[in-house]
Amino acid sequence: MGEQVDSGRAVLGRTLKFLREKAGKSLGQLSEETGYDKSYLSRLESGERLSKVTVMEDLDTYYAAGDLLVSHWRVARLDAFKDQYKRFMGLEATARIMRKFTPGVPGLLQTEDFAREVLSGPQTTPGGEELVEEQVAARIGRQYLLRRKPEPNVRIIMDEYAFRRPAALAKTWTDQLLHIEAAAMWPNVTLQVLPFSAGAHHHMSASLTLLWQEDGSAVAYTEGNTRGELTEEPDEVLRHRLSYDRLRDLSLSPSDSLAFVKGVLEEHRP
Repeated sequence: MGEQVDSGRAVLGRTLKFLREKAGKSLGQLSEETGYDKSYLSRLESGERLSKVTVMEDLDTYYAAGDLLVSHWRVARLDAFKDQYKRFMGLEATARIMRKFTPGVPGLLQTEDFAREVLSGPQTTPGGEELVEEQVAARIGRQYLLRRKPEPNVRIIMDEYAFRRPAALAKTWTDQLLHIEAAAMWPNVTLQVLPFSAGAHHHMSASLTLLWQEDGSAVAYTEGNTRGELTEEPDEVLRHRLSYDRLRDLSLSPSDSLAFVKGVLEEHRP
């Protein structure tokens, strides 16, 4: 019988409790000194909840623990995703080159409020508000990948469709567009928009991600409404790369894409 492996969330919870007890603090004292709710802190320690990464940053500072809790959180966040996604996320976390196409706003560029609206919609995240918040925290936490050192080289192609389905709340959509505009100007990120004028294409209902590691190895990940598929076979990865290149050639240039985003933003400003 194999040894049972604890979840990343359970390990993080035990680490939180160890640091608190080592500091000689009760949950009540910790709550008073950090401003976080006592029951919330208790559930983090028991592994029942996944916090936002900023909570771990605060507690790392409080305990003078370096980045111990943040590093454990990065492992624990994988528990919030389906098993089929975990291998991809592990590779995404170490990729030096990323190429992405998405029909909608990609998770790596979503604001917290926009992500919450997407994940709260019908047929998205079952299980109520608490699980939605865990998914939001995990999704937003992924975004550190774009700013980690060394920064990966990232190209994102977004279908124009993404810009024609605004969020329900005007402020949420304006903030989302502003965030996309800002990200498009980061030195390691290239954003392109695939316009409707490009016509029909074979990725209209699915996203495509290509990842290259430092050793040159590459994978492709496709994801539709119901399933994702990770491909490491070189011929298949090459096929997906050529498919991506065709989408890139049909897209607006980076400068025209930024102008497009600014134009949509002006349309939606109050």
